[in-house]
Amino acid sequence: MTHPMEDSCRGIDGGENVASIDSAPWSFQWLVNKTQKHVTALNRELPPGNERFLLDFEQLQSRFSDQEQLRAVTESVLISLVIQCSSHAPRAEFLLFALRSLCSIGYIQWDTFLPSLLSSVSSAELSSGQGSQPVTSVSSTTVSQSGMLTTSGTVPNSSNFQSLNPTSPMPSVNGIGSPAQSAAEPSSLATLSPVKSSDFTGIGQQSRTRLNMSTRDNAISSLRQLCCKIVLTGLQSDLKPVTHADIFNHMLNWFINWDQRQQGTDEFDRAKSWKPDKALVEWLHSCLDVIWLLVEDDKCRVPGLQFKENIPDDEALFTLILEIHRRRDMMAMHMQMLDQHLHCPTFGTQRLLSQATTNIAGEAVTNMRYSPITYPSVLGEPLHGEDLASSIQRGSLDWERALRCIRHALRNTPSPDWWKRVLLVAPCHRVHAEGPTSGAVFTSEMICEATIDRIVELLKLTNSGNTLKRYILEWLVFSDIFFFLMKSGCIDFVEFVDKLVSRLAEGDQHILRTNHVTWLLAQIIRVELVMAALNTDSRKVETTRKILSFHKEDRSSDPNNPQSILLDFISSCQNLRIWSLNISTREYLNNEQLQKGKQIDEWWRQVSKGERMMDYMNLDDRSIGMFWVVSYTMAQPACETVMTWLTSAGVTELLPGPNLQSNERLMVMREVNPVPISLLSGFSINLCLKLAFQMEDSMFLGQVVPNIAMVETYARLLLIAPHSLFRSHLSHLTQRNPSTLSKPGASLLVLKILNYRLLSLYRYQGKSKNLMYDVTKIIATLKGKRGDHRIFRLAENLCMNLILSLRDFFIVKKDGKGPTEFTETLYRITIVTLAIVIKTRGIAEAEHLLYLQTMLEQILVTSQHTWSEKTLRYFPSILREALIGRMDKRGLSIQAWQQAETTVINQCTQLLSPSADPTYVMTYISHSFPQHRQYLCAGAWILMHGHPENINSANLGRVLREFSPEEVTANIYTMVDVFLHHILLEVQHGHLLQDLLLKACANLAFFVWTHELLPLDILLLALIDRDDDPHALRIVINLLERQELQQRIKFYLTNRGRPEHWLFSGTFKRVELQKALGTHLSWKERYPTFFDDIATRLLPVIPLIIYRLIENDAADAADRVLQFYSTFLHYHPLNFTFVRDILAYFYGHLPGKLVLRILNVLDVKKIPFSESFPQHINSSSAAMCPPLDYFATLLLGLVNNVIPPLNNSKCGTMGDASNNIMRAPQNNSPTSQSGPTNASEGQKAFYQIQDPGTHTQLILETAIIEILSLPVSASQIVSSLVQIVVHIQPTLIQSSHDPHAAPSSVGQGSVLPTCPSGGSTDSLSASRSAPSVSGINPSNFVSQSGYTCQQLSCLLIQACGLLLAQLPPEFHVQLYIEASRIIKESWWLTDGKRSLGELDSAVGYALLDPTWAAPDNTSTAIGNIVALLHSFFSNLPHEWLEGTHLIIKHLRPVTSVAVLRIAFRIMGPLLPRLANAHALFNKSLSLLLNIMVDVFGKNAQPSTPVEASEIADLIDFLHHVVHYEGQGGPVQATSRPRPEVLALCGRALENLRPDVQHLLSHLKTDLNSSIYAATHPKLVPNPA
Repeated sequence: MTHPMEDSCRGIDGGENVASIDSAPWSFQWLVNKTQKHVTALNRELPPGNERFLLDFEQLQSRFSDQEQLRAVTESVLISLVIQCSSHAPRAEFLLFALRSLCSIGYIQWDTFLPSLLSSVSSAELSSGQGSQPVTSVSSTTVSQSGMLTTSGTVPNSSNFQSLNPTSPMPSVNGIGSPAQSAAEPSSLATLSPVKSSDFTGIGQQSRTRLNMSTRDNAISSLRQLCCKIVLTGLQSDLKPVTHADIFNHMLNWFINWDQRQQGTDEFDRAKSWKPDKALVEWLHSCLDVIWLLVEDDKCRVPGLQFKENIPDDEALFTLILEIHRRRDMMAMHMQMLDQHLHCPTFGTQRLLSQATTNIAGEAVTNMRYSPITYPSVLGEPLHGEDLASSIQRGSLDWERALRCIRHALRNTPSPDWWKRVLLVAPCHRVHAEGPTSGAVFTSEMICEATIDRIVELLKLTNSGNTLKRYILEWLVFSDIFFFLMKSGCIDFVEFVDKLVSRLAEGDQHILRTNHVTWLLAQIIRVELVMAALNTDSRKVETTRKILSFHKEDRSSDPNNPQSILLDFISSCQNLRIWSLNISTREYLNNEQLQKGKQIDEWWRQVSKGERMMDYMNLDDRSIGMFWVVSYTMAQPACETVMTWLTSAGVTELLPGPNLQSNERLMVMREVNPVPISLLSGFSINLCLKLAFQMEDSMFLGQVVPNIAMVETYARLLLIAPHSLFRSHLSHLTQRNPSTLSKPGASLLVLKILNYRLLSLYRYQGKSKNLMYDVTKIIATLKGKRGDHRIFRLAENLCMNLILSLRDFFIVKKDGKGPTEFTETLYRITIVTLAIVIKTRGIAEAEHLLYLQTMLEQILVTSQHTWSEKTLRYFPSILREALIGRMDKRGLSIQAWQQAETTVINQCTQLLSPSADPTYVMTYISHSFPQHRQYLCAGAWILMHGHPENINSANLGRVLREFSPEEVTANIYTMVDVFLHHILLEVQHGHLLQDLLLKACANLAFFVWTHELLPLDILLLALIDRDDDPHALRIVINLLERQELQQRIKFYLTNRGRPEHWLFSGTFKRVELQKALGTHLSWKERYPTFFDDIATRLLPVIPLIIYRLIENDAADAADRVLQFYSTFLHYHPLNFTFVRDILAYFYGHLPGKLVLRILNVLDVKKIPFSESFPQHINSSSAAMCPPLDYFATLLLGLVNNVIPPLNNSKCGTMGDASNNIMRAPQNNSPTSQSGPTNASEGQKAFYQIQDPGTHTQLILETAIIEILSLPVSASQIVSSLVQIVVHIQPTLIQSSHDPHAAPSSVGQGSVLPTCPSGGSTDSLSASRSAPSVSGINPSNFVSQSGYTCQQLSCLLIQACGLLLAQLPPEFHVQLYIEASRIIKESWWLTDGKRSLGELDSAVGYALLDPTWAAPDNTSTAIGNIVALLHSFFSNLPHEWLEGTHLIIKHLRPVTSVAVLRIAFRIMGPLLPRLANAHALFNKSLSLLLNIMVDVFGKNAQPSTPVEASEIADLIDFLHHVVHYEGQGGPVQATSRPRPEVLALCGRALENLRPDVQHLLSHLKTDLNSSIYAATHPKLVPNPA
């Protein structure tokens, strides 16, 4: 006879591998038989007592030889019985008793049993859910080999319920799934439902399904509750961390999916008021008991209490809900910066908070989308993505924050590249197959609302009583962006029109007084998406009627003004266009406006008839306005007219030069005046597009060389509409016609346009790097090609300018792999540019640090150059360390020359003697060795003997022209090395140095000026790169001061006109080719010059010479060079950037006289310097720090022009759009002595501020230049700025007459308490208050800003952080020192009488966001300084974050929890940003752990004893942030810390007190105590 237990085992294992059991104690047999439903005898023998169980089990145990096998079978049987008997209370109770008994004798291995049990339960639940059938009793179920519960295919009828669930003979208070109360019984159903049993069978399949699901849910509830009871028993033992983790994950999964029972119900049932039944509540409570045991601090089995907000509405769970929210709030506080909602892109810098997108969706760094704004999660982590942006509710703080950013962008016109990286295509224009867009993005609804806001803002400005002309530029700039957004599909046109109509109807009824909206819509009406909306959209008629409703009759006071004429006729233009688009909408058009169109036609016929052409240079105002109107109605005729203007002078033949015999005729257009930009600016964008294409066809594909006027007009078009008209020329022209760039003339022309007209435009567009990569490909094909010197040097000069224009990190090869295509000159320029960028702006991203090493290896493997010690000492440390060990190969170069000298001199004698045979030239070119050719110029130098006339210059020039450009460059570098070495030898032989230098300069003049054999720019670069030689720079100075060069520069300035080429209205003079470029570059060339000249090639070189002179302590020489060339440098397209960067690069090393000379490089009248700035830098007395009023006004300028204006915000009444619309873009009224006076009012077009590019950049970088130019130390400047920030609120309140200023909540009047206890009497004492700071006269500050004083105080903190982040690291060090001093000197931190509770409350009060504290006028010094640091951190590049540790070092030793919390509050928000910078993250984390050791170390002696539980929030933060870093972003269920971080934490924990160690015990690599280590795949040994 088979034993019942064996039957049960076979039910699980199929009868295999189970020991034979002859007999068993009766009690164990009864345990199994209890599951059989046929036990019904009323007078049966009573089962034995529970106390017999262990005796029976020990008897059974003695019959097994393999105890491990028995243990496994026992655990398997117990798990099977748990699953089968969970719904039967007595059986479940006995199973609990049996498990406890087995546990008491140490028979249960909980570390294997509990995971198996939980896994089997999950499998059973999954099987039950898949079958959609209830788990009710053993009779209706079987247990598979895997332990998964499978259900029968039938639902038991009501007669089965009673027999399956008899009333328990062993009632218990804690009975599980009591059958008497089971929801599965008919009696319960009858009680709970008004439906009669006779009607129950007629409910249908839906009711049956609900019954099945209810039965299943109750069975699962009983099973889970029994499991929780078992787990609670197991937790009384010492389990392994991995077991705790398994339990926690299962409990967590059950808990957060508690409502899974509703997933199968219909919408009607879910809509009902549903309350959890008793069984569900009971297992939830048991599950909660398990979770509390796991996370309790005394045991710390599992760290943290962070899970999703999906908790049932039950009073007993309120404590858990409260604890979750409390710990989450504390976590978010440590993750987020103070006033983080104010952090927003300013567009004043190149860094647009892009660091937040470094690890999104695996995108390559080069293809990242920008992160203009992030939305913090409940744990403070930055979140991104389209789905997230789409979920932001209109009117929420995040919505307003997004609109704040977009409105600021619409005012300050960042590049189209930025827009493309942050915008989403409107849903109506999106291909449905497209997935979500990664990165932080703005929805089309946000863009639409912000665009309408900008329109309303411009309408209000236009109606403000000022002349129309003042704001026409702002409308033009906005129309360019609006066209771009509409063409990109980021705005749903139909929705936009509908919302605009509603907005204008809801607001001021009289706001629409002009036709500007009609004009704006006329600009985009030819956009394909707009035409589709007006043609095919179902709402086209309604949309058309709404568009026409924007028409207003013009009532301009100046009817003959061109703008007024355009606005008067624009409605007619719009009606005519709509009439031609769609027949079905014609009936809604304004007949009067259609008839008015005849006036346009009539005017056009009159001006275009006859032989006489319009004189576009002398048009009257009415003609200008009417021509603008024609551009909207007849774009093609208008385009042809403009082309006729530019070609009206006819053509002439260009004769070949003396060195070129050609039968091919070259026709050139005669010069005319370029079209004035004032006329071009009124053209419709449609006409501008047509003109650009037409001009490209004429310039690059035509048979006639264009005149300079056409090229200039083309450049002006691109500059006035940078968003609408920009194109990447090299790829654009190739796509239009693949053979375009194969024509030498076309290639030359496009490179000239790029180099001399569009350099700043490409930088603004963010396309400089791509253009650099494209140009280097051209260079690579030319550098080894014989004779192509002109186009090669032009391309190389363009590439030099592009490299020097870069303001952020770059790589020398687009894909970052393989050898580069740079020349030796470009390699050297690249290293210098990297040094300038890294030192003055920092490395923005952690990934860039990785690329840097690869890039340096690519450069150094090819370049032979070694930088001098004087140059390297100014290099940033990261670059200096990479280059300082590089071997100097100049000695080897001289040795190679000496070995080849005899052969080279012999060849040069034959080639260069005055009587040399001309035919030897070709012999030399064809048969000389390449290694000898590089010494040709050096050999010529030796043969001169100081007398250049001794050599045959004709032969030398011919050979050099036949060389490849690369060979000419090598000759220059070699010649410089050789003649510098030769000078040293001559000095050693007793020759006078002065004579030798004069001879050297005469020889170089022979090469450069007399016979124009070598390019001057490359020669000067070669000389300054040999600054390790004592004579090289003296030769450079001599060359720059020579009359030949001075005359050439003077000639250039005379012919070039003003630096603002777009304002030039005269006729351009084309300079003769040889006169402009010299013999070397013009030989055998016919294509005429445009803007190029030898002088222009020096524009990127002279700034580098200044750098090198300063590095070599030759300040006087640098001053002299700048004196000669300051006017010439006005023509440098990037002179503003040059001034800003050189002041930052050499900060602290420039004498005041040289600083003034550098500032003269700028056209000071056009730069918005502060009024008092000149007197601060020109003061003849000892250097004195400017008054605080100067710095405060500087910050106010940033608030008004750079910091994005506030919308509705949490800082009191943080201002609405209408309050900020009228804020002056610059301080308009005469105020304090520091007020800016040089800046013109209103927005500027891009062509007016090409360097730096945007108005915000101009204002911010002007402030930087001012700070860097002041003749005082960085510590004085930082101290002044910090003093303003600390005392800003009382200063503003005391002097403000703002009626909105809120009174102090603690009754202190205008005095700001520094004690964060708020209402205590101590805080009101005069000795402990922060009076307004002296030296500031802010009487007009609030009125100038348009904000309340509370708002302004918060924004001034943001402005100060932004400004300091742009300054060199010397300022950062002083900021850390000053901030730590203010914190340490806070009296309440040093007051030993304060209790721990008071200090804890004080810290929480002190660290409130200033925007929360400002409305009550209770901002604190510490809160302001921490907010300043956080604003500063948010604007710092990644590399400069390395220095942030200094503030903590200055705060140490930390002896109180109060200062510990302040330190964590300062540094905590930085850690998420460092998630992908592992080394810096480790360093920061180690620093925080070290200061924790200061307070809670084994040997620490804090001022007041503190329990470890007081810093539970800091413990939670540490656990969370190591997961964040391990994930590389927001924490997921699968996140885990990196082993290196666990090891770091483990080492620090050894120094902590045991009670604190206990709370952090999981942050180490010990598998036996750390749940993180025990579940980490890299730390757990591989079983194999």
